[in-house]
Amino acid sequence: MTNNILITGGNGFLALHIIQQLLAQGDHVRATVRNDARAAETQATLTAAHTLNMANLTFVNLDLTQDAGWQDAMAGIDVVMSVAAPVFVNSESNTNALAKIATDGTLRILHAAEAAGVQRVIMTGNFGAVGFSNLDPQRVTTEADWTNPDQRGLSLYERSKLLAERAAWEYVQQPDVSVRLTTINAGAMLGSALGDHVSGSFGILCSLVDGSLERVPRLNFNVVDVRDVASMHVAALNTPAAAGQRFLAVADDAISYPDIRRLLQAALPQRQLSTKILPSWLVHLAGHFNARAREADLMLRMSHRVSNQHAKDLLNWQPQSSATQAVQGAIASLITSKQI
Repeated sequence: MTNNILITGGNGFLALHIIQQLLAQGDHVRATVRNDARAAETQATLTAAHTLNMANLTFVNLDLTQDAGWQDAMAGIDVVMSVAAPVFVNSESNTNALAKIATDGTLRILHAAEAAGVQRVIMTGNFGAVGFSNLDPQRVTTEADWTNPDQRGLSLYERSKLLAERAAWEYVQQPDVSVRLTTINAGAMLGSALGDHVSGSFGILCSLVDGSLERVPRLNFNVVDVRDVASMHVAALNTPAAAGQRFLAVADDAISYPDIRRLLQAALPQRQLSTKILPSWLVHLAGHFNARAREADLMLRMSHRVSNQHAKDLLNWQPQSSATQAVQGAIASLITSKQI
């Protein structure tokens, strides 16, 4: 069956991969972008990537922070994929402002979808909304978990995504609302970019190259290849039983900062990357005085045993890339685009 899909933020790192996969299976895609220049850039990037069925792709100029145009853009749409976020990693805004922007943008999509008679919304969530309050290193994190919004060390970005997702679930659970919600809660998205646009998670790699990290903490990361996140969105679209469900999009294994450094060094043998390790006790101590250190301290203390089994069982999804391969794909993209 051919679907009519509206996808937000069509020029984004993840959205480009989702669009490519949707077009490959013959769906019609209406992508939102901020302006005509972004539409032309997206068209050129997907064409250069030899994307199939480009005639099935159209664009509409919309702003996620404004009400105008959203309901009209959803006319004739079967499923909305809410991929773009109105807030970004490392944003300088304060806690309440970020949370309000993220929540308002999410509810704007849901209200417009409900008014337009859209059947389903598939929303890109964040692992930060799920697993950052599981501080038992032996307990496995699943979709049943929710991060405490007041968790010490939770970043402003992760908190904003958490509150936006909670507001989304509260909205669709109202008795007079018919639209069904699915969330794909992704770990740190890495892997190969289709264009020069990358995710905020690429900062994990850049920090090891640009000198901002003189010592490498023993942090672990639950990462995922962007193509696997895209395929989970498409699998959720093709699985009616995914409505009303959350899914964790992570690779089968976590990866450490020192291991990421080793992969970077192998790819950049001409660069001298720091081999010094930052002791965990020093991260704990610095967390009393510094917000970034508190975030790192939380990463040290939280469980990185994370299950993607629910997606495997219900969506018949399998990650095609390991954590190592996701990092290597990201490194190759950064080198190709001369960002490192």
